[in-house]
Order: sequence, then C-alpha cells, then structure tokens
Amino acid sequence: MGSSLRGACLLALSWCVPIHGSAGQSLPAVHVIGTGGTIGSAGDYWGGNATRVPIEQLAQIPGLETVATLTTEQLWNVGSSAIGPARWLELSRRVAAVLRERPQLAGIVVTHGTDTMEETAYFLDLTLPDRRPVIVTGAMRPSNMQGADGPANLLNAVRAAADPRAQGRGAMVLMDDRLFAARDVTKTNTTRVETFQAPERGAVAIVDPEGIFYHRPAGDRDRPQFDVSALDRLPRVDVVYAYAGADSVAIQALVAAGARGLVVAGVGRGGATPEQRGALRRAREQGVVVVMSSRTGSGRVPVRGSDEREGTLGAGDLNPQKARVLLMLALTKSADPPEIARIFEANQ
Repeated sequence: MGSSLRGACLLALSWCVPIHGSAGQSLPAVHVIGTGGTIGSAGDYWGGNATRVPIEQLAQIPGLETVATLTTEQLWNVGSSAIGPARWLELSRRVAAVLRERPQLAGIVVTHGTDTMEETAYFLDLTLPDRRPVIVTGAMRPSNMQGADGPANLLNAVRAAADPRAQGRGAMVLMDDRLFAARDVTKTNTTRVETFQAPERGAVAIVDPEGIFYHRPAGDRDRPQFDVSALDRLPRVDVVYAYAGADSVAIQALVAAGARGLVVAGVGRGGATPEQRGALRRAREQGVVVVMSSRTGSGRVPVRGSDEREGTLGAGDLNPQKARVLLMLALTKSADPPEIARIFEANQ
C-alpha cells in the first residue's frame, strides 16, 4: 500500500483498499468502521494520557486474512461518552450508505467505546434498513495492555459479520466470545471483560474457535422501523432517577429545558416518590410523554399498566437507557401516548 493511500486511510470517511484476503480466494467482504473508545486507545488510558490507535492498525490481527477481505474506515476516534444523538444519526446514515453502495458486503463491524455501546447499537438496530449484520464491538482494556481483549473481540466480530447465519438478526454486540442482540445487552461492570450481559434473554450465540453456535433462529422483523435519513436532530428525552426522598426539582428543570419525553428509572416495578409523581403528572399535562422503567437492572414494567389512564406508559423489559433511545425515535412519529405504547409493544 502506497504511503499516500495509507495516510488517506486514517482520515474520517475515507476508504481503504482491502488489507486482508489473498488473490484468488473467495472470502466474504466485511467493512470495519472505527469510532474510537478503549479498543482504539493505547498508553496510560486510565491516567488520562492515552494515545489513539487508528482502525487500520487495529485490524492487523493474525488470522483475519483467513476470515474475510476487509476494508476499514476511521469515522471518528473519540471516547463513547462523546457519542450521542447527533453522532447516532451520522453513524446510522453512514452505515446505511455503505450497505447501499456495496451490495457485495457480507456485513459491517463498528468499533466503539463500551460506556455507551449498548445505546448506539440499539439505535442502529432500530434504524438500519438492511438484513445484513452490523456487529458493534470494543474492548475493556487498551490495545497495549497485557491481556488486551480488543484483538479477540475484533476478530470474532468480523467472523460474525461474515457469517450468513447472522443475517436478519439486526444489530448485535460482540464482546468476550458472546454475541448479543443490541436490544437485550447491557454493561454490568465497570472493568471486567465479561461486563456485557443480557439479563433476561441471554446471548444470541457463543463464538468459539471452531465455530459460531446460535441459541435461537434469526427473526424476520421488517426494517426499517424508523427512517432517520432526513432528520438533523432527535427530540430531547431525559432520564430521571427515582430514589428514596426524591423531589420534583429535576423533573421540573428538564421540562423547562424542553424535554419532550421523560424516562423514569423507577424503584422496583417502575415506582417513584409522591413528589415525583406529581411532577410527572404536570409534565404530562404539558404534553411530555412519560415512560416508566426500572433501575433494578432486569425485569418488566408493563407497557400498559395501572397508570395508563393517567397517560404513563411502561418500558417493558427495556432498561432506562434503551427506553430513552426508543422513545426519542418514537417521538419522531407521534407524541400520542397510545401510539407510543403501540411502538413500545412492537419492540418487546
């Protein structure tokens, strides 16, 4: 690869020539989009002095040349705390464009920081109009740390993206030898490599050296559920945390700041304090859509529960951050609570 082309590969939105795959081999084509995060970092990561590693360098993993023909693209190189609604829209449109422009691709891998990975993956799951797999992966340890998990995660993510059996399963997260549905997965530990879990539904598949072993068949969901191609922003939706003695101040401030929806990370099965409930009732009277979820980490809050007559909806078994993603997208279609309830029911 010439020096000018190699340099171009490091630019955002640039294309690379294949970096794996031998002439004459018929290997699946997989495109890898780098966005940053721990997987794309080296050096004193926790000391705040990390250096960024480009996706082209990360993809130089022994064994990948036998799995797929890869192209890479550095979209961003940022921590996942810097990735939110505006970048979700950009990434979703970019992935959709790549899939549209390259019909021969088997799938796409997105490298991403782990802190907000589940939200980005779920947004992609809800907005991409293609049956080909999009696998989001990352790392809990920087690339030059002993026991770095990024190389294995990236290799396995490419294996999953290249697998025809991954089609029709939507966006998924690959971490620690397990493949999870984007809707179900959540980060459960601050530092452990096995942090990603799906408390209610488990992994979609186990990725072992000898193969990918699926636990359930692919679904046949129609896509896309939400068309974001013409959106330049998403409605503001905030998460409110319920706790003993919580008052109405946070809710009132968020409504005053322009929130069109509120998701409550409620106690137990979606409970809140009397002061919070009063503030939520006033918010609903102002047209704010309220969805109750649970802070417990697992379990269901019925979408149509005892508070439905008051206009309060439940998140089902979506955690608060996933309920926020769905509510933001639902509000691009309707602000009518019964219609929002229908959308939430369709995504259970």
